Amino acid sequence: METVLLTRDDMARTLERLAYEILERRRGSHQLLLVGIQRRGVDLARRLARILGARAECDIPLGTLDINLYRDDWTSLSAMPALGASSIPLPLEGRQVILVDDVLYTGRTVRAALEAILDYGRPQRVELLVLVDRGHRELPIHADYVGRSVNTSSSEQVNVLLEELDGVDEVRLTSAP
Repeated sequence: METVLLTRDDMARTLERLAYEILERRRGSHQLLLVGIQRRGVDLARRLARILGARAECDIPLGTLDINLYRDDWTSLSAMPALGASSIPLPLEGRQVILVDDVLYTGRTVRAALEAILDYGRPQRVELLVLVDRGHRELPIHADYVGRSVNTSSSEQVNVLLEELDGVDEVRLTSAP
C-alpha cells in the first residue's frame, strides 16, 4: 500500500517555507553554506540555494557530502559502498553550515555527515534541514528545520522522489504488505 505524502506543489511550498525559516533565523546569508548529503539531499540543497539566493539577492554557496566511508554499517553491507563526490567549496571556519537531507530516520546518516564535515574544518555552527522527519531515532539527533513530520511504523518506508533523479517530485509512504 502506498500513500502520497507530498505532491510536486506541496514540495515546492515546503521548500519555500523552509527557505524563509532559514532567512528568519540566520538574519544574514554572508556566512551561510548549504551542504547536501548525497544523493537526494544534494538536489534539495540546490533548490534551496536557488530560493534563498533569490530572496536574499545573493549567491548561496553549496557543498556536497558523500558519507559512505563514515557509515557505521559499511562492513555489514553486502558490497563495498559506492562512493560519490564530496565538494566543500569554502573553508568551514566561521561558517554557518546547514546540512540538507531528504529523510531523517534513525539519525545514523546525520552522525556520519557530522563526522565527515569535521574532516573539512570546524564550522561555527551546524544545523540540519530535512524534508521529512519520520521518527524512530537511534541517536540523540534532531532537525532544526523540518518540512514535514510523519508518524511511521518501522515496517513502513518513506521514499522521496525528485525530478532530477526520478522524473517526478513526490514523497510516498509505503507500507509492507
